[in-house]
Amino acid sequence: MKKRGFWIWGLSLVAVGFGVLTLMEGGMTLSGNDAAVKAAGNYVPFVLWFNFLAGFAYVIAGAGLWMQQRWAAWLAIAIAAATSITFVAFGVHVYSGGAYEQRTVIAMSLRTLVWVVIATIAWCRLLQRSA
Repeated sequence: MKKRGFWIWGLSLVAVGFGVLTLMEGGMTLSGNDAAVKAAGNYVPFVLWFNFLAGFAYVIAGAGLWMQQRWAAWLAIAIAAATSITFVAFGVHVYSGGAYEQRTVIAMSLRTLVWVVIATIAWCRLLQRSA
């Protein structure tokens, strides 16, 4: 087993933490928790479902990164791509007059940025180094 560097260690923790928080928040809203639904406001259902389901992938990717598995870098790339596509679809929803919350724009921007960074670092640390 290779020594786990700072970047992989940090990425793993961010991915798993992000995943757990995403699952908790999305799960409460999707389960119909009154307080969570009210707090969510004008949420966009397909974005909420995507983010909730992606939360599982976040945790799996984080665990794979922790174990320094090459597939985890590919999963991080897939998550970054899928998040970007969902963000574009959300933009189409907004552009066509759909209801939304400003915090969704901020959250999707943050999610996209975080996963592009994770995917880029994972690519450099796990795929390029071991090629």
